Amino acid sequence: MGILEKIKEIELEMSRTQKNKATEYHLGQLKAKLAKLRTQLQDPAKGGSSGGGEGFEVTKFGDGRCALIGFPSVGKSTLLTKLTGTNSETAAYEFTTLTCIPGVIHYNDAKIQLLDLPGIIEGASEGKGRGRQVIAVCKSADLLLMVLDASKPHYHREILTRELESVGMRLNRDPPNITFRKKKTGGLTITSLVPQSTVDDKMVQRILAEYKVHNADVILKEDVSVDDLIDVIEGNRRYIKCLYVYNKVDVCTMEEVDEIARRPNSIPVSCYQDLNMDGLLERVWDMMGLVRVYTKKTGKKPDFDDPIVLSEDRGGTTLKHFCRYIHKNMLEEFNYALVWGTSSKHMPQRCGLAHHLEDEDVVQIVKKKVIGGSEARGRFRQGGNEYVRTVDRVKKKPLKT
Repeated sequence: MGILEKIKEIELEMSRTQKNKATEYHLGQLKAKLAKLRTQLQDPAKGGSSGGGEGFEVTKFGDGRCALIGFPSVGKSTLLTKLTGTNSETAAYEFTTLTCIPGVIHYNDAKIQLLDLPGIIEGASEGKGRGRQVIAVCKSADLLLMVLDASKPHYHREILTRELESVGMRLNRDPPNITFRKKKTGGLTITSLVPQSTVDDKMVQRILAEYKVHNADVILKEDVSVDDLIDVIEGNRRYIKCLYVYNKVDVCTMEEVDEIARRPNSIPVSCYQDLNMDGLLERVWDMMGLVRVYTKKTGKKPDFDDPIVLSEDRGGTTLKHFCRYIHKNMLEEFNYALVWGTSSKHMPQRCGLAHHLEDEDVVQIVKKKVIGGSEARGRFRQGGNEYVRTVDRVKKKPLKT
């Protein structure tokens, strides 16, 4: 029996099993088995054929990466052309785009890479329509733009979300606050810092036994579900932000557009009539959390032409990451920094490496002063790397009086 057949068999058993107190442990074990099989399905060495064709991955460029994903013929290529100026083929039939087409958005002195991916269909997580290659590129993005047709039924969004979650992607969710650490001996140590509503010690033991883990420390720091615990044990989940872009709103009524605009993480646009393109760029900028930092030399004006762009998804926004971005040896020479902007309490503020920067801050780095032997002061002069005993030092001649 292949992996796909085993997955369908477990899904059928879960659908036929009633959910109550007596079956919750059995359902937890079935979810763990299902997660293991889906992980094996994504592994080319174990999951069988990997498609054989070339992938869609392109070299990373710019300060961030966005990926356009959606069903065929929803306007992804047109949206790429409108935002970046890159010519992507468009036509009235489906699957016009057959490979990954990159473009660059120039917005707020930053460069954001935008990828136009082929349309995916239901069953893409199982390899249908080269869905695995498309989803693999989505995992490398900092933000997903899920393009939907506003005139189509709403369940298209649930279908795409289900396909992405079945391959380990979690949309608009934070990682669960669970500490999981394997050990060689000592058995299982399960600690819960808050009351749990769906998970108890027996459930944790059953799930860990399914993964053949009998010695580990588990600390539950919040109210978690069985799926959250399985995600932490698997350790290969990708938590990514997603913006739902509803295209073709020019065929909808004002009431429908207003209802779409009020949904969380959603924005209505129209590529045909260029409606709300500026609002889309603003939402993309806000969700990516890019931070522009301007540099300043001592005694000179700040350089506002070429900012350094930082983000939490690519390292962090502290002064430590800022120094690493400039040069790898900057941390060794760092003494302190003078910061102007919204992150400082006064202008300027003297900050250390742990200071978090905010958008449009100005930073001046002050290096350590290294005094060599020729610049040493005092009556007894010696080289910086040369050690001379006190009794061997040569005194200067006494001053004339």
